[in-house]
Amino acid sequence: MFKNTFQSGFLSILYSIGSKPLQIWDKKVRNGHIKRITDNDIQSLVLEVEGTNVSTTYITCPADPKKTLGIKLPFLVMIIKNLKKYFTFEVQVLDDKNVRRRFRASNYQSTTRVKPFICTMPMRLDDGWNQIQFNLSDFTRRAYGTNYIETLRVQVFMGFVMAVLVTFRFMQTVASGGCISLTGCTLRTSSPLNLNSIYQYKTKQSSDSRLDSFISSLCFVCTCLYWMDF
Repeated sequence: MFKNTFQSGFLSILYSIGSKPLQIWDKKVRNGHIKRITDNDIQSLVLEVEGTNVSTTYITCPADPKKTLGIKLPFLVMIIKNLKKYFTFEVQVLDDKNVRRRFRASNYQSTTRVKPFICTMPMRLDDGWNQIQFNLSDFTRRAYGTNYIETLRVQVFMGFVMAVLVTFRFMQTVASGGCISLTGCTLRTSSPLNLNSIYQYKTKQSSDSRLDSFISSLCFVCTCLYWMDF
């Protein structure tokens, strides 16, 4: 979809206040709902996805299963609200060995497993709004010893409220507090900030390349992020 598009800075594939936030997404709903609501915390439109089973209520991008995203930007950023329900997301990437790998993070999983074509890992969400920063290039290198080429597909499964999902070329922390790089994710304390200001920043990749330490400590740690306007 974006393979022949000039990619620099950031690229948004879901923006909850857009006129058609799920225009390029496929939606599957059984015993649940996908709807746009106004969140009381931020007083803005957000996308709510809820269901009774993670396998029956989800969104997928791109909508056409024969197409791929073709996004080469290495950082995936999601801003979501913790509903204290089962939540998982999956990213499929292509590496320099021309192999399709999948990374799946879940808040109901306790251990990390790396298999030839899929890496599954635990994810911990704080209460309220969370910002997930996923360094796809770093994860691909650490888990498989290969180089990230592009993102092919993204799936997000039930139990969340989302404000934005974007990919970045670079990022850096915007917090006044400390920042610790941890296996491709960022743990940080953050003061309230405008969502658009996130797009102006860059981050550094972790220098630790040891796979054993990566496996033993791998866990999504998401920072609580509060903001009031767009």
